[in-house]
Amino acid sequence: MSVRGSKVWMDGKLVDWEDAKVHVLTHALHYGTAVFEGIRVYKTPRGSAVFRLKDHLKRLYDSAKIYMMNIPYSMSELEEAVKLVVATNGFSECYVRPIVFRGYGSMGVNPLNSPVNVSIAAWEWGPYLGRNAERGVRCMVSTWRRISSQSLPPQAKSSANYANAALAKMEALTNGFDEAIMLNTEGYVTEGSGENIFRVKSGVLTTPPASAGVLRGITRDTVIKLAQEMGLSVERVNISREELYTADELFLTGTAAEVVPIREVDGRQIGTGEYPITLKIRERYLKLVHGELDGHEDWFTFVN
Repeated sequence: MSVRGSKVWMDGKLVDWEDAKVHVLTHALHYGTAVFEGIRVYKTPRGSAVFRLKDHLKRLYDSAKIYMMNIPYSMSELEEAVKLVVATNGFSECYVRPIVFRGYGSMGVNPLNSPVNVSIAAWEWGPYLGRNAERGVRCMVSTWRRISSQSLPPQAKSSANYANAALAKMEALTNGFDEAIMLNTEGYVTEGSGENIFRVKSGVLTTPPASAGVLRGITRDTVIKLAQEMGLSVERVNISREELYTADELFLTGTAAEVVPIREVDGRQIGTGEYPITLKIRERYLKLVHGELDGHEDWFTFVN
């Protein structure tokens, strides 16, 4: 986090950043009963715009439904709340974090007697994987396996799932890498700790299917559509660990990370060390989110 905001939206009210607090016995703090989104706002020729806000909020409501949380606001109310937070904090570009969580009610694993609270914060956040990430990041295949759908629902963007991701991330960082790549319990590639992954081989893009246990990323979906518009073939198929090593290119996608090439996995250079397709997709993606491409106007929600 680089520059914090001054106001946070909490259950329908704007409060000072320092006063955006919850009780220590908040259910989600103890049992991980929270779902959230990560959203970016970009400067465009028409002003600041929230990128794919409706799609992010749709996923938030889907996540909440999986966890039996009835969000006490309509989607249009949360759209307006996001715009209000961005405008009130005076950001032209920022990261927005809506979170829905079980609050202070009763202790014990059962969350049904605890209220559903909603908060939205925003702050200025630069490149998630560092300012040199566009040159390529170094990854390791984590010893921690991605959560199985038989244990936790990977399609819900829930706080509980990110305990798994945090273990993989810490392992990567303490071993000198930038990011982790997690396999599922069957040994297939799933995703990074906070990003989806794509492989390029002989000009064909592949990415793990949802059935592998990945989160259906909004940026993943954007990149698939952009790649198809560029005339590239995109397939959702299982990817084995050794197929990471033999890729011509690999790259990560995510709202925070955007589009980032991978230059190394487990000490093995990926391809020639050049990323021609990745960089073309990255360039097109950055032009799109900044409103410099025609089309996809429905993906932009303008703040003012």
